[in-house]
Amino acid sequence: MRVGIGYDSHRFADGRKLILGGVEIPHPRGLAGHSDADAVAHALTDAVLGAAGLGDIGSLFPDSDPRWKGANSLELLHQAYRTVAAAGHRLVQADITVIVERPKIGPHVALMRERLAAALSVGPHAISVKGKTNEGMGWIGREEGVAVIAVAVLE
Repeated sequence: MRVGIGYDSHRFADGRKLILGGVEIPHPRGLAGHSDADAVAHALTDAVLGAAGLGDIGSLFPDSDPRWKGANSLELLHQAYRTVAAAGHRLVQADITVIVERPKIGPHVALMRERLAAALSVGPHAISVKGKTNEGMGWIGREEGVAVIAVAVLE
């Protein structure tokens, strides 16, 4: 068994869609980033790559490369997982915490689990997604952005 931890954060930005866990969530602002800025997919990608000892999302998909401009982060997760699987690893379980004041994540969790699971070739039972607030504290509490922590277990 191997365990990896991933973290990502993005600030809110006007004129962008809010994509988390591969789901477009109704919100007046999206997240700033080179790709679609899906912080959930980014954190999970880092967790999976880290567990396999294969670096991080930036080493595979650098934001300095124009090929990844506006990229679908679920597709990047899928590509990264193919690298992990080719190295002989299989995802057992992933646990993800999304930290944001608003919007509420709960209504979107089931679809996030389905989409993330599909990208990782597992069933939704292997993916856990939880939403937490920061109780009004700090940059998250001021609704400036989103942070995500992900843990992945591989065998």
